[in-house]
Amino acid sequence: MAHIIVLGNEKGGSGKSTTAMHVATALVRLGHVVGGLDLDLRQRSFARYMENRRATIANRGLDLAAPELKDLPEIDPATLAEGENILDKRLSVAVADLETRCDFIVIDCPGSHTRLSQVAHSLADTLITPMNDSFVDFDLLARIDPETYEIKGPSVYSEMVWHARQLRARAGLAPMDWIAVRNRLPTQQMHNKRKVGRALEALSSRIGFRIAPGFSERVIFRELFPSGMTLLDLRELGVDRLNISNLAARQELRDLMRALNLPGVTVEF
Repeated sequence: MAHIIVLGNEKGGSGKSTTAMHVATALVRLGHVVGGLDLDLRQRSFARYMENRRATIANRGLDLAAPELKDLPEIDPATLAEGENILDKRLSVAVADLETRCDFIVIDCPGSHTRLSQVAHSLADTLITPMNDSFVDFDLLARIDPETYEIKGPSVYSEMVWHARQLRARAGLAPMDWIAVRNRLPTQQMHNKRKVGRALEALSSRIGFRIAPGFSERVIFRELFPSGMTLLDLRELGVDRLNISNLAARQELRDLMRALNLPGVTVEF
């Protein structure tokens, strides 16, 4: 069966789609077959990214691999079993189709609480939660004391992940590997950065997730979306000499892929 990677966070603007595309593209460039599902049926940022990539490859005649984009199929309501949810059925059919030919399935969830997102979390073998280095994003994971910064208890998103883990356990599935990825980290050692880091470390042992480094705030990420390219494709775009920022960004992606510790993946780029 394909290994399912879910990008989830109930807050928008955390870099889910950018992280999803870079993880998916890194895997295909490493020789794996990857399918992609975008569960944000309105914005479709991840889907648009993949569509842009295929268009650029075709228009420029590039010899580059790309993840396979799979749209959720339409389902005839008359075919549903009694009590079966149509969204659950659309997702399960799409995943079942990709599982027959993919090594990995990367699923990008919307930045809100939806039925599709809930179900996807229960399917995750690896759950990646990108978050900005801010207590606004941290609040989705846990509530903290404003004076002492001590953790008071899990918050809404952590509770949703806990329920997803319970569903997996009841279904006899292996426990998910949950990884919080700190995105848009400032390069300086700022006081807020240290406080968020300490709070995450304290919370990780309590609710069971790992912490991985993500991407710093860089213009290159915003520039790549229209072409569907990633940091690994710059030379194919004609960039012969990478600047220091681009080299640092590639190292961040390399560090992230190694931290994910995905089965059968050797990071060689």
